[in-house]
This record gives sequence, C-alpha cells and structure tokens, in this order.
Amino acid sequence: MGAVGLQTYIWNNNIKSTLLLLGFPVLLLGMVYAFVLLLMGFGYLPGDEAPGALMLHYAPLAVGTALIWFVIAYFSYQSIIDFSTGAHPVERSELPRVYNLLENLAISRGMKTPTLRLIETEAMNAFATGLHEGQYSVTVTTGLLDALDDRELEAVLAHEMTHVINRDVRLMVIASIFAGVITLLAQIIYRSIMWTSWSGGDRRRRGGGGGLFILVALVVAAVGWVLALVIKMAISRRREYVADAGAVELTKNPDAMISALQKISGHSEIHAPNSVRAMFIEDDEGVMGLFATHPPISRRIEALVRYAGGVAHDPATAVASAATSAPASPQPAAPLTGEEGPWGRRPGPWG
Repeated sequence: MGAVGLQTYIWNNNIKSTLLLLGFPVLLLGMVYAFVLLLMGFGYLPGDEAPGALMLHYAPLAVGTALIWFVIAYFSYQSIIDFSTGAHPVERSELPRVYNLLENLAISRGMKTPTLRLIETEAMNAFATGLHEGQYSVTVTTGLLDALDDRELEAVLAHEMTHVINRDVRLMVIASIFAGVITLLAQIIYRSIMWTSWSGGDRRRRGGGGGLFILVALVVAAVGWVLALVIKMAISRRREYVADAGAVELTKNPDAMISALQKISGHSEIHAPNSVRAMFIEDDEGVMGLFATHPPISRRIEALVRYAGGVAHDPATAVASAATSAPASPQPAAPLTGEEGPWGRRPGPWG
C-alpha cells in the first residue's frame, strides 16, 4: 500500500515495522532449534529423536527465559543507556536554551515535556528514549549544542519529539531487547562449539551424525544472528525519514533540518552499543549499508529538498555560517508525478 500523506505514511510504516517486530519470536524458535541440534550433536540429547519435537519440548523454557530478560531490560533500560553513553539528566537552570525549545515543542502537541539529558562530548548527536508518558527522555550532546543555532537545534529536538509522538522509541527498545536475546543465544551456541572443538570435547559422544548436527546448528545460529540485526536496523532506517518529516511539520522550517543534518554529518560518532546507536539521530552506514541504523544523510537531505521544499546549502558553508547567513530563495516542493519517495506519493510535504 502506497503512502499518500504524512499521517498515512506513519500508519503504513508502523504496520510494516510491527510485522518486522513479530519476526523476533520466530527467530527465537529458530535459535532453540539450533540449540537442540547442538545438544544432539554433542550427545547430550538422543540422536534418534526428531529435532522438531525436542524444540517444542524446550520452547517454553526458552520463552520463559526471554520473558525474564525482557522484564529486566524493560525496567532498567534507561539506566543501561545512561551508563553506556555517559548521559545524565539536567534541569532547566543548567540548559535553559535547550529546555525552553523542548518545552515549546511539547506544549505544541499537548504533551508533558520529556526529561532532558546531556552527554558531554564533542560529537554532535541526539536521541530519544522512553516507553510511555512520564518516561520519555531526549538526550543531546554538548558538541551538538555548541555547533547548532536555535533554529537548527529546534529542528533536531523536533526530530526526536517525532520519534516520541510516533512511539518509535518504544518500538526500538522492544526490538533491541529481542535482538539481544537472539544475539546472546547465537553467541552461546558459537562459543560452545568453539570451546568444545578447542578442548577436544567428548568425541565418543559425537558419533554418527553428530558433526552434521553441530554444523547445522552453527549455520542456523549465524542466520538467526544476522537476521536479528538486519530486522532491527531496518526498523530504525525506515523511521528516520518519517522523523525528519515530523520535524518539518513541527517547525515549518525544512531548511533548519537540512542545515542541522549537514553540520552533524561526519561528526556524530559516539561509542555505544549497537542497540543504543540505532536510536541516534545519525550513525555510520555499517558494512556496505547492510547493518546501517540510518539512511545516508545525503538521501535524507534529498528527501527534504524534494518533498518539503527545503534548500540544501554547501556543507562547508553551513558549518562556517550560523544564523547570520542569508537564506537562499526557497524552492517549491516537487509536483505530484506518481514517483514513490521516502514519504510516499505526494505533491508536497503535507499533501
């Protein structure tokens, strides 16, 4: 189904993302299957039993373990993120400029103002977290605050507020938790095989088709691990275009969003776990773009120019000049030609 407007696109996008998220339980069963094959290969389970029947037998244990993991991560995710990034909450008196911009955006949507957090680093980045009203938080870096003027900073905060409004942050937290479960199981299987191979193991247990069972378990674990990463990153990439569009909707200023992205480009690196980096406003493109958590900034700018009528200045000029630079003449949004763009078929930013 093609998206014909911003709200329709968000609805369509959320359905697709939910379908992707539903793939994680399937992957979990696949990892249980790989683990059963591994135990059969090592001789800890009878080799004459059907692997599928054994998988169903042990599936409740795996699901229960995953649920315990989920509950722990659900209630402690913010502390984990703060610990891994060095973020800490700040009050209005410490950053009145940022707090006022964030509060105005929240008021415009009738929302409670999210908690403001700060990471003291020269990198330019920002991200939102939270699972429900009262838990939402927006984190920015000192490098971002030093580099952006008020218009650009407002656009970045609006981008993060859009993630909150669209419940992207909740989806990414849940996706990251499930991806963590799959990754942990894959690592357990891989390390078990490597440790047994290195130590010599109990070769008498691995007669017959034991070697084949172990090989299949390794392949299934590798495929599950890769698919978990790809699904999680695809959820993040898909939603960045919508957040950029939402920033324009909130600020009515596509040029500010474009200028902010140009300044951020190449200066956003923060050392953090992949699950956290997926929430950043910008991250690197990964290996050949396969594991990228975000679409390239150049494509995001291209979408803002074509579908929101924004103007892309030269990046070097954008960094050197702030609010003092004279704005270029705005260009009209692209006409409706039937071409499918990242925001769907639409004549302008809100058509």
